[in-house]
Amino acid sequence: MNELFTGAVTGILFGFIMQKAQVIRYDRQLGALRLRDMTIVKFMLSTILVAMVGIYLLLDLGLIKLSIKSLILGGNILGGLIFGIGWGIVGYCPATAMGALGEGRYDSAFGLLGMILGAAIYAEFYPALKGTVLTWGNFGKITLPSVLGINHWIVIVILVVAFIILFRWFEKKGM
Repeated sequence: MNELFTGAVTGILFGFIMQKAQVIRYDRQLGALRLRDMTIVKFMLSTILVAMVGIYLLLDLGLIKLSIKSLILGGNILGGLIFGIGWGIVGYCPATAMGALGEGRYDSAFGLLGMILGAAIYAEFYPALKGTVLTWGNFGKITLPSVLGINHWIVIVILVVAFIILFRWFEKKGM
């Protein structure tokens, strides 16, 4: 019960932050898809940075354990293409669709229904995918630090610096 409560609170907080950052607005979604407005990209990269630092800090303190999933290129590429096509058609990803619904934009309900339908179709075809697409390019349970053979904090610092440089470049370009 405690985990459900924590999940609900953090989900509501994340939705509030998405709304304040204006990443659930359709014009922002369209701007991101057209590579003209990087608000959503900056928001996602900021989220990744906060999560990356938080997770590895908790890991180093011994408060959590990581459950690394296998890197399977076939599944990632196919899933990414389906996700991108859906985002392009509907104008929402799952999180922004829920945020838009919370704002009262009921057009996002159609996108959410499509996502649920897509999940059902995936579940139906999972046995066939398990023996085909989900085996293509299986690299196993790897992480960037493990592949490079370096401490995860070195990778984190490099990514923080790279993201800050990218943010500054976006700002200079007015994106």
